[in-house]
Amino acid sequence: MSKSRIFRVTFYNQAGSVYEIYAKNVNYGELFGFIEISDLVFGHTSELVVDPAEERLKNEFSGVKVTYIPMHAVLRIDEVEKEGIAKIREVSKGTSNVTPFPMPIYTPTGPTGKP
Repeated sequence: MSKSRIFRVTFYNQAGSVYEIYAKNVNYGELFGFIEISDLVFGHTSELVVDPAEERLKNEFSGVKVTYIPMHAVLRIDEVEKEGIAKIREVSKGTSNVTPFPMPIYTPTGPTGKP
């Protein structure tokens, strides 16, 4: 019996917060420059303690089959033993030890090879 793989994906959202979600499938996707994340996993609903951040993420991603995250927004993807609690963190300037890729990653070029 094969063990189900779980991935923890940490990325910047549109509002500038850092989202940490768990998913069963992570691929490079068919859209150029995007990471495809599907089969999102959230904590068990039978638990007595409810985390507001996880509930907010669960509501935001309810009904989503596949989400596409721009590659430059992804901070990290880890394969983990089991799912954890989805989190939303505010970005604090100057305290991160992760350096994002410079923007833009892909620059368009004309027929002469010049932008």
